Amino acid sequence: MSDLAITGLLVLSLFLILGSGVWIGLTLSGVAWIGMQLFSSRPAGDAMAVTIWGSASSWTLTALPLFVWMGEILFRTRLSNDMFKGLAPWMQSLPGRLLHTNVAGCTIFAAVSGSSAATCATIGKMTLPELSRRGYPEHMIVGTLAGASTLGLLIPPSIIMIVYGVTAEVSIARLFIAGVLPGLMLALLFSGYIAAWALVNPGKIPAADKTLSFMQKLAESRSLIPVVLLISAVLGSIYTGIATATEAAAVGVVGSLIISGVQGSLSWQSFKDSLMGATRLYCMIALILAGAAFLTLSMGYIGLPRHLAEWIASLGLTQGQLIAALAVFFIILGCFLDGISMVVLTMGVIMPTVAKAGIDPIWFGIFIVLVVEMAQITPPVGFNLFVLQGMTGRELTWIAKVTVPMFLLMCVGVLLIYIFPGIVTWLPQQMMK
Repeated sequence: MSDLAITGLLVLSLFLILGSGVWIGLTLSGVAWIGMQLFSSRPAGDAMAVTIWGSASSWTLTALPLFVWMGEILFRTRLSNDMFKGLAPWMQSLPGRLLHTNVAGCTIFAAVSGSSAATCATIGKMTLPELSRRGYPEHMIVGTLAGASTLGLLIPPSIIMIVYGVTAEVSIARLFIAGVLPGLMLALLFSGYIAAWALVNPGKIPAADKTLSFMQKLAESRSLIPVVLLISAVLGSIYTGIATATEAAAVGVVGSLIISGVQGSLSWQSFKDSLMGATRLYCMIALILAGAAFLTLSMGYIGLPRHLAEWIASLGLTQGQLIAALAVFFIILGCFLDGISMVVLTMGVIMPTVAKAGIDPIWFGIFIVLVVEMAQITPPVGFNLFVLQGMTGRELTWIAKVTVPMFLLMCVGVLLIYIFPGIVTWLPQQMMK
């Protein structure tokens, strides 16, 4: 049977099983089993057992449940209210005023949470009621929050970076460092858009609250101290080489428990809720990763990745054309799959092609995170859209419409890191010498 026919059969099997409502992790395992059973001489059961055990026992992957748990603990603290109180005084003089708290809040929280959905929910809990009460336009509140909350994936620690690092066998510490400058670049693009919109529509921005002196602003900012200390502990331990990503995740969990205890929001119930929330989310991710590992092995035995890489190489695409094609592919795929599924489902097939094209795997990891960010705000499976729908009660189509400017700014971000790859690669080169 030809490669095209085998690929068509497996893709059809994938969509049929997914369409029947089976969990994504089990679907990936099922398709892999079909491929091994029909087109390989190796016993499928033996291959499945060995691969899933190897995937589940990866030490690198230990960082993932710890960072998820850290985000869950902080989600249940007073952190969001304290952050708004600390940020608001500094935003009053900017064009767009308190709308910038969406971007600044998401940027800060992203540095202690690896999830865009958690970032969206936590900062939304803070800004949606406060900005609405002050009379800011709803479409700008929701649109900027949807876009800025995707920074939870790009600014380390990031769950999706850990998943990419494990599946593509790339240093997670280098990925974390590489995500800092692109994350700040995207935050500046979002804030620049808010400022430009406010200058064009000055009558739609409410008047500033009372003016505070510099010392009064500093006094209000005291509430930001706990989160700044936590960011410094987690990222500083990685960047200085004191701790690995996994050890830094443990530092983050301990730090978030201390913050929660000092704020008085740590109770036995909140501890159990955070632990169970993290367990549920990680079990879902682990099942997807195990299924994807088996599917990657199955594809390797069939030879599809190698044949695909050879076929793409025969097209004679330049690096730019390949990146553009992959960007379109992932944006379309993001309309139907969540970010983690996109990464684990495709890396086994795409990485040989990327390596053959001479693309830096660290740079490619940040590129993947950026296009997965876009998938978070594209219907019908944009996780951030669902979070905002639950928080605002607005229709999914309306929320998707108001996030279009943010989507376009992310496209600009992808273009910028392609034209200036040093935005991604410079910091890892400096800090990992």
